Amino acid sequence: MAEQQEILDSVSAAEVKPDPITDTEVEEAAEKRGREETTEETEDGGGESKKQKVGEEEKPNGSDPVKLGPKEFVTSVAMFDYFTKFMHFWPTDLDVNKYEHMVLLDLIKKGHTEPDNKIGGGIKAFQVRTHPMWKSRCFFLVREDDTADDFSYRKCVDHILPLPENMKTPGSNGNGHGGGRRGGRGGGRGGRFRR
Repeated sequence: MAEQQEILDSVSAAEVKPDPITDTEVEEAAEKRGREETTEETEDGGGESKKQKVGEEEKPNGSDPVKLGPKEFVTSVAMFDYFTKFMHFWPTDLDVNKYEHMVLLDLIKKGHTEPDNKIGGGIKAFQVRTHPMWKSRCFFLVREDDTADDFSYRKCVDHILPLPENMKTPGSNGNGHGGGRRGGRGGGRGGRFRR
């Protein structure tokens, strides 16, 4: 017990209480902070401050809202959710209203890899239809010459604002194949029959 008291006394004696901060030190710190925030000459000749540069670097790419027609989207997920809900709740084989027409037209123009080829001679209407091959709901555009063509809103959204990896289209890695399991008939390695 006595040893513990000696240790405590030696520790408390060794502690040095800091001097109170003087007004001069406060002013010097404020002046230093002011110098750090003022504009400095950058390598490219601009006059941006360090604080501004750090703020810009922290912002993710494409953080400005994206306008599609009269509608604005802040994130790719919000844009994706909007089109998903729209596609699933709009009746099939019915032209969309003028508001949605403007939004879908901008989606094609800004998000499709070949918008001129897709639009052709002009778009008369957009519809939600059941895809003849895939038997699922899909957006279709009806051109002025009454030809119709489907398009992927997911790919368009991903082209405008990149989607998270888990929301990208299967096969978007560029190999032309879907994101399904490897192998064809026979269930992959070894197939049905082992040799």
